[in-house]
Amino acid sequence: MGRVGVDVYPRQIGVGLEEVTSFGKFLGGSATNVAVAAARYGRRSAVVTKVGADPFGRFVRTALTGYGVSDRFLGESADLPTPVTFCEIFPPDHFPLYFYRAPKAPDLDLVPQELDYDAIRAADVFWVTVTGLCQEPSRSATLAALEARGRRGITVLDLDYRPMFWESRETARRWVHQALELVTVTAGNLDECETAVGVRDPHEAAEALRDRGVSLAVVKQGPRGVLAVDDDGAVEVPPVPVEVVNGLGAGDAFGGALCHGLLSGWDTRRTITFANAAGAHVAGELSCADAMPDEAQVLAKLEEAARV
Repeated sequence: MGRVGVDVYPRQIGVGLEEVTSFGKFLGGSATNVAVAAARYGRRSAVVTKVGADPFGRFVRTALTGYGVSDRFLGESADLPTPVTFCEIFPPDHFPLYFYRAPKAPDLDLVPQELDYDAIRAADVFWVTVTGLCQEPSRSATLAALEARGRRGITVLDLDYRPMFWESRETARRWVHQALELVTVTAGNLDECETAVGVRDPHEAAEALRDRGVSLAVVKQGPRGVLAVDDDGAVEVPPVPVEVVNGLGAGDAFGGALCHGLLSGWDTRRTITFANAAGAHVAGELSCADAMPDEAQVLAKLEEAARV
């Protein structure tokens, strides 16, 4: 449940948008990318979101079903346009984003009455994002969905903090605290974890998240790899070497692979190692949704890393 839209990525790398001469159009939005990533492993996935009644909205619907993601819960706004996101690509670690979501993105216009609570309760995994809490009515819809689910199964909060969507970090933290009481798994980078619990040290952040009832806290540390803490203790997984082209989809690839590992019943180390490699695979590609790997590609990436 969360963002959807169209990603418009430059074909030219290492230059600003003012110098770009051609672009590619791709399906985008963090929650949507996670659903696509999960579908690549043969999982049945759907995204609860909304688009505009426009050509880009039709593109989103077609792209979703093309990736094997159900459009059953894809709503349509008569008044708001489907959002578009541009980026600049400066490898290995600078990818500025430019969101065109005015006056409001349809995915932030979801209301509680539009939700299928039976489907939300029945899902083996339910994934929501912090961005869904940034304004009404999406905030109420997101919290209503989590409350209806009642920490059933695997309920994930993607800490996905985007400063441009919030009045302040403190405001974000207040609403994140409410959501944390309703989820079983969190995933975020160091900055996102600091927003959530006020501490930046990865181990302290993971413990602070677990103190709020989260059973598995995943902290992505960039070049230092990934930390995951659950009831059995802490697991640290080193980064997978990759020549970065575009790092924007790596976290979503990680998320879809995390869902796959949890659904497969793998232990934490195997799950995080697999998810880390999935993220590395996408970081080496231009697009996000188009680049999501299948299980064979992730295993190939792990074998490649073992030879380095």
